[in-house]
Formats: sequence, structure tokens, C-alpha cells
Amino acid sequence: MYQIGNLYFITAIAVIGGGLFGFDISSMSAIIGGQPYLCYFNQGPAGPPFTDASEECSGPRSDVQGGITASMPGGSFVGALVSGFLSDKLGRNKTLQVGAFVWCIGSIIVCAAQNIGMLVVGRFINGLSVGICSAQVPVYLSELAPPSKRGRLVGCQQWAITWGIMIMFYISFGCAYLDGTAAFRVPWGLQMIPAILLWIGLLFLPESPRWLARKGRWEDCHGVLTLVHGHGDPNSPFVTRELQEIKDMCEFERQNADVTYLELFKPKMINRTHIGFFTQVWSQLTGMNVMMYYIIYAVAMAGLKGDLLLVSSSIQYVINVVMTVPALLYVDRWGRRNTLLVGAILMQLWMYLNAGLLASYGSYAGPNGIDNVKQQSWLITGAPSRAFIASTYLFVASYAPTWGPVSWIYPPELYPLRVRGKAVALATSGNWIFNFALSYFVPPAFVNIQWRTYIIFGVFCTAMTVHVFFLFPETAGKTLEEVEDMFLSHIPAWKTRVTTREVRKLEKGQSDVEAAGGVRTKSESAS
Repeated sequence: MYQIGNLYFITAIAVIGGGLFGFDISSMSAIIGGQPYLCYFNQGPAGPPFTDASEECSGPRSDVQGGITASMPGGSFVGALVSGFLSDKLGRNKTLQVGAFVWCIGSIIVCAAQNIGMLVVGRFINGLSVGICSAQVPVYLSELAPPSKRGRLVGCQQWAITWGIMIMFYISFGCAYLDGTAAFRVPWGLQMIPAILLWIGLLFLPESPRWLARKGRWEDCHGVLTLVHGHGDPNSPFVTRELQEIKDMCEFERQNADVTYLELFKPKMINRTHIGFFTQVWSQLTGMNVMMYYIIYAVAMAGLKGDLLLVSSSIQYVINVVMTVPALLYVDRWGRRNTLLVGAILMQLWMYLNAGLLASYGSYAGPNGIDNVKQQSWLITGAPSRAFIASTYLFVASYAPTWGPVSWIYPPELYPLRVRGKAVALATSGNWIFNFALSYFVPPAFVNIQWRTYIIFGVFCTAMTVHVFFLFPETAGKTLEEVEDMFLSHIPAWKTRVTTREVRKLEKGQSDVEAAGGVRTKSESAS
């Protein structure tokens, strides 16, 4: 069968798996404020059948809404852990095909949901798919990409998520004008389309050359490297060098037994395990995905209603898409460490500012909240409300080019081949278990501690700044095998540097031994 060899086309198809997560986020965030959804799943106290039809429905209770939202990341946690075994057994490509199929099943159940229980089950199954795809798309792309483009290509996972969020939000916004339950069933049904496109597209993509090598399929491995990196030339200097490095690594790994998750907690690996895990955990503790799920509540607390409420909410999704682009273009030059540090510093500023504005200029909205939605528990008006919305947009603009893409780029770069599938699966499971916890936590938090919720996330951003500075080394510009050497050398994180410029020379065809050695020497000495 014909196989696509252009890395950008391969990436465009593979990252649809990330787009599924985006579709899910905004399919909930755009819908939870609409009366069709609130009335169909209403638990009172306002609206039918609790009061007459003249009152707006309250919708699910805050803890139940948290559970509905959290069911997807709960499934993603399980899916991410399972994906490590599937990926090692079936290959990266076929594992993503499984994820696409599972998504369609979940979307059918969600679309047909007759009650809250059925909705939760459908979202949990959707979560299984998101967990599988979000863990293995970065692995697949990192094992295909050359070092100088790895950040850009793997970062497209985050860009696909932002596109999925924005597209689905506007689809849901348009469907809000439909009568009855069609307002939420139609967008939930349309979620299947990208998964079907992903499954078809994957049929034309090559398998990971490093996975093929680990299975002893050296001819296929060489063929994929030639297709993707050699532009049809099997004797390309870069293909020759990369094939040799993969052979050396596989020969070393043959001396080790088949890896289990316990391998990740052994003394030589636990530091990398903790870095990858916390990269994903901190990306959740920034509060970004919570802002995406529940932006409707935040904007309503700023006094906006109706179409203006939805349009104002959607602006942050546009910002998210646009501001991810600089990272795709420059993250391999900026490096991983500096990008994470700058993002954490800026995000804590906006979180503390939001808390200060609400505390100083806002007021309690009463026990039933704004428009009978208890989660909308605080009201801020006038110029301070506009500053609050602007600060929220600036938070998104700070996250999008920093923690958004780098949290997907960084973990796959940290691990040797023998553990990469399971290690990234474990790291991604950290993302989803904290996504689950925060999705469940935020609606009751808005009810009970109001504006103080923003202080909590500000403190998390402060903590991650310190953590990244002391313990997260630079991986940009290094081959995956050179990253392994860096960790074995125990170089302090703050002494590591970006080496993208040097490795580009080799990728352009420089074949002499001195140039190849220069890349290693430079990365090691700069590291």
C-alpha cells in the first residue's frame, strides 16, 4: 500500500488524535450553559419539573456537573495506561487506529444519552480514546521526526487540540439555535467525523522506525527512514547515522529483559519518570484546561449574557489557536526549559491578578448564583470586569506558546526506546488523573471558595517555576539517543543548553565524521 513520506502530511493526519481531545473540551464548555442541556439534565432547584417553565433551569448540581465533565479525563487516565501495552504490542500506528475506533463508540453513546448515567458512560469511553491517542501520538511523531524539527512536529499535537476546541465550539454555538435536544445531540454526533478521517488516514502512514527496529524488522526500519528522512536515498548520511544509532541502542537494550512499568521506578530511570510525569501534571495545574471547560462560568461572572457570553468565551479559543503558532515555529530554537519557565511566570501573574480583581471589585452573587447557576457565584461589573476578561485572555495567550505544546513535546524525548511507550503513557496518565480531579473540583470550588480558586492555581504556577528551573534539563537539538547520554552523565539541569543549530548541519547532508562528532561533543559540553 502507498505510504506517505512527507513529515508534515504524516503529522497533519496523526495529530487529529489530539484534535479529539479539543473537540471534547468545547463540546462540553459550549453546551453546559445552554437551556436545552440544563433542562434535559436538570436537578433543580429551578426550572421544570421543580418550578414552572417561566424560570430558567439550574441544570445538574455542581458536583454532578463536575462528575460529568471529569468522566472523560477519568477514561483518559485508563486509556493512557493501557496505551503503553497496546503500543508496544501492536505498534504506534495500529494503536492510534484502535483509539479512533473507540472514539466513535463513545460518541454514539453520548449522542444518544437518555440520562446523566448514560452521558457519563459515553464520555468515559470517549476518554479511553483520548488517553490512547494523546499518549501515543507524541511517541509516534518523536520517533519519526529529526531532532531539529521534533519540537515543531510533536507540538502540532497541541495545535490540533486548539483547532479542535475552536471548531467544535463554533459548531456547538451554531447548534444552540436548534430546538430541543438537537442543540446538544447534533454536535456530539458530529464528533465522530474527525475520528473516521483519522482511521482512514492512518492506513497510509508508515510505522515508527524505532518500533520496527525493536521488533527486529530492520529492512522495514531502514525503508521508513529512507522514505521520511532520506527522500528516497537509502545511503543518505543522516539516514546512515540514525540507523546506526538505533542499532546501537537496540543492541544495548537486548541485554535487558522486557520492560514493565516497574522499570520506570528503578534508580537510573526514576528521575526521568518524575520529570515526564510532572511535565504533564503541571500542565493541568496551570488551570488551563479548567479554564477551557468552565470559561462560560467565568465570563458569566463578568456580567455577560446570551450570545455575547458565548462569543466572548470563544475569543479565548481563537487566541489559543493563534498563539500556539509561534511555538511551532520557534520552540526548537527557544528550547524546552526557557519556554516552560517563561510560561509559568506569566501565568501566575494573570492568575493572581484575576483573584485580586474579583476580591477587590466583585461581590457575592447569592446562594443560587447568577441566573440560578450556583457555580456562577461571584459578580464583577464595569471596568474591573473588562480587566478580568482581558487577564483571562492573557493567561491563555501565555499558556498557548509555552506549556501547551511543550508538555507534549518534552516527555517522549526523555526516555530510551525500550521504555518510551510505557513511560509516556505513565506521564500522560498523570495529565488525565489531574484533569479528572480538577474537572470535578472546580464547579464546587466556584460555589464554596469563589475567587480564591484563582489563588490556588497561581500558587501551582509559582511552584512549577521553581521545579522546572532546578530539575528539568534541555533536550532541544539532541537526538533521542544523545538525550540518553545526557541523563547518564548526571549533568545539572540548569547547565544544559539548546543544540539545534549544530544538528541541522548533519540533517542537511554533512557527512564527515568531525561534523557528526561535533554534534555530540557540542551537546555534551553545552549540556
